[in-house]
Amino acid sequence: MKLEDEIKQKTFPNEYSKASINILFTYSYVYVNIQRFLKKYGLTPEQYNVLRILRGHFPEPCTINTIQDRMLNKTSNASRLVDKLVAKKLVDRQQNAADRRHVDVIINKSGIQLLAELDKPVSELHKQIIHLTESEARFLNQLLDKLRG
Repeated sequence: MKLEDEIKQKTFPNEYSKASINILFTYSYVYVNIQRFLKKYGLTPEQYNVLRILRGHFPEPCTINTIQDRMLNKTSNASRLVDKLVAKKLVDRQQNAADRRHVDVIINKSGIQLLAELDKPVSELHKQIIHLTESEARFLNQLLDKLRG
């Protein structure tokens, strides 16, 4: 459906303005769909992002700063997210051996198992909510990369 119909706005100041609004609107569409899906597993999209970061770093631990730097949403509070994942017994936190002021975070067996369980359904969800061919998705990715310059 066209953006104009979705938000009930017929005109935009220019194509750049429309593109910005379209990206924000589309972000919300994608985020809400992912949020609904992950809720069934007791996760938020941000917690899922942290688990994926930790799995990508496994078997090495990450510091909170490393997690924060790699987060999709840079405004998320990585420390609070880690606290919630520790409470869910999906990650472990330990004192950094080299610098006691830092805390290391590592995904544990339960976290790895949960992500393995989610890999295929999340991939299918992405295909369902992104109504594009693989070729179109590749081109969109190229455009988005170019947009961020």
